[in-house]
Formats: sequence, structure tokens, C-alpha cells
Amino acid sequence: MTAPSNYHELRDPVRDLCRRYPDAYWRRIDRNREYPEEFVQALTEAGWLAALIPEEYGGSGLGIAEASVILEEINRCGGNAAACHAQMYTMGTILRHGSSQQKQQYLPRIAGGALRLQAFGVTEPGAGTDTTRIRTTAVRHGDRYRINGQKVWTSRVQHSDMMLLLARTTPRERVAKKTEGLSMFLLDLRESSGGALTVTPIDTMINHETNELFFDDYAVPAENLIGEEGRGFRYLLDGLNAERILIAAECVGDADWFIERATAYARERRVFDRPIGQNQGIQFPLARAYANARAADLMRYRAAELFDRGEPCGAEANMAKLLAADASWEAANAALQTHGGYGFASEYDVERKFRETRLFQVAPISTNLILSYLAEHVLGLPRSF
Repeated sequence: MTAPSNYHELRDPVRDLCRRYPDAYWRRIDRNREYPEEFVQALTEAGWLAALIPEEYGGSGLGIAEASVILEEINRCGGNAAACHAQMYTMGTILRHGSSQQKQQYLPRIAGGALRLQAFGVTEPGAGTDTTRIRTTAVRHGDRYRINGQKVWTSRVQHSDMMLLLARTTPRERVAKKTEGLSMFLLDLRESSGGALTVTPIDTMINHETNELFFDDYAVPAENLIGEEGRGFRYLLDGLNAERILIAAECVGDADWFIERATAYARERRVFDRPIGQNQGIQFPLARAYANARAADLMRYRAAELFDRGEPCGAEANMAKLLAADASWEAANAALQTHGGYGFASEYDVERKFRETRLFQVAPISTNLILSYLAEHVLGLPRSF
């Protein structure tokens, strides 16, 4: 297994880039509810978001382990890779299931930064994580599909040129398996929808730039269907392991940020004529958070190793995300407690990162669903839902 201490050839230049966007930058972006456009553009121009795109299409052709290190370092430096991480893995749907024409048409432009593919429309208000119950439909009329329905929690739409969309092309009652009849489409958001697409921003506790979408006879060219009609659910599942591993790396980055900030503060802050870091009430939570972060880190690398070898890694990818999300949340609580009242002051950045890392207990998959997956598919227990 690749040692987590490696990849300095990636970590060092990513850190150098992140130094140009210090805490004050992210504080301002969060306060004003802005998109970190300048930061994302710098990442794109440096080629970091094209890490997983093969060299033949203009990317770096790196593995998932290397890609995860890039996102980890962004969060460890105090940034928020969630603003652009989807560009790392959404392109995988085109790469693995798109036609030769689609690959040639889109991947080089995504790699070079001419196109942004950062939005993925899957979740719906009435379906939640039960994806087979989505009600957005795509009906073919000649050389186009007409899309009608609603999506929610679709992030970065206003800052993406293209988006992936999962829609039902065959009614659920007409398929033998509930996972059949779903199809994947590539939408060009730069084209005028003539009012057929309405984007409504959702105000949330974090600056995540997420939206609710309404489709009213939205026309999509038939050639924008990815792969075979009716097999979209399989294509969706095919990309989830990559997503889990990359998100786990971000959580590890968050955990390390919290631990580093808290330990530095605990050395300097003096109460009753002694540094608070001398107290076991401060030491033990931070030490435990560190131990759990390192364990999650190892599971991330194990999942990445299997993924890059093309071996099954569903359990490992899910465990990596679960353990890392728990580790980052544990570290966040320890850091906030260590800082005391100052942890709630925006100038220390703990409260911002605290809010951001809490998301990973819920999205892109809740920790309870991961536990259900492990219980059923690894432990062989009866399906709970």
C-alpha cells in the first residue's frame, strides 16, 4: 500500500498555490456567500482539476490516490475543495461510458479549462437517497429528449458550463428491476433554455452554492445521452467509489487542519499561568482525534489502491468516507472546545471550517446509509430498507 507520507511532488506545489488564498480570502468568500472563482480558476490553469483525465485527452492521467492528495491539501490549507471537487469525478462518467465522439469533444476542453463540468443532478425532493424513485422524466421526440421534473441540492450550476443529469426514460412500473429505465444525459447550460430550466438557489448554513432545479420541457439533443438508454443507474454507481475516496481525502484534510490549529493554540494560550495544552482535558481529545484521522487516512489509501488497480473497492471506499467524516467531525469539536469562545469568532476560521466539515456526515451520502451498506453487503445481514 502506498504510504501516506509520499506525494511531496503534489503536496508542495498545491500548498504553494493555496498560500495565495489565505484565511482572509476564504473568510471573505464565506461572509459574502461568493463562489471562489479566482481560486478555482487558478486550480484549473495549474491542471490540478484534470488529474484524473487521461493524457490522451489533455489531462495528467494520475490515479485516484494522487487526485485525493490534491483535494486533501486544499482543505488542509484552510480552503474548501467542495467548490470544485465534482470536476474531478463527474468527468469519469463520460470517460467510462461516453461515446468516442463525446470523449473527444468534451474531455480535452474540460482538461484545458475551456469547459466546466461541476454539476450533477440526481437528488429529488420526493426521492432523497432512494434514487430509483426519482420522477424527472426524459421522453424522446425525434432527435431530442424532453425533460420534465425537479432536482434539489444540485450544486455549482451557476458556475458550470455543463451538467450531468439522471432522468427516468422508462416508467418504473414498466421495468423488471427498479434500477432499470434510468438514463444519464449531458446538458449544455450555456445554451438558452427559453425558460425551460429554472434555477433557484438554496440558502444553507454553509457557503456551498447549491440549488433547486425545475425542468419544463427542457430539450436535450439525443446525442447527449451518455451510454445506453436505461442503464444510467449503473453508470451512477460506477462513479460513487471515486467520489467516496475523494471526499474522504477532503475530510482527512479538514481533520488535520483542525488538529494543527488547535494544538498550536493550546501551546500558546495560557490560563492559570500555564498553557492549556498541558491539561489532559485538552490533550486527550486532540490525541484521539489525531489517531482516528490517521486510521481514516490509511483506509483512504487502501481504497485508492484497490480502485487504481481496477479491483472491487465498494466496502473500502465507503469505510474510508465514513471513518474520515467521523474523524473530521471529531477533530472539529475538539478544536472548537480547545479555542473556547474564540472558536466562535470568525477571525479564527474554526467556526467556518466547523460548519463546512459537518456536511460530510450527511452528504454526498449519510453515514447511516454507509452503515446499512456494510451491514448488508459485507456482514450479510438482511436488507434494512
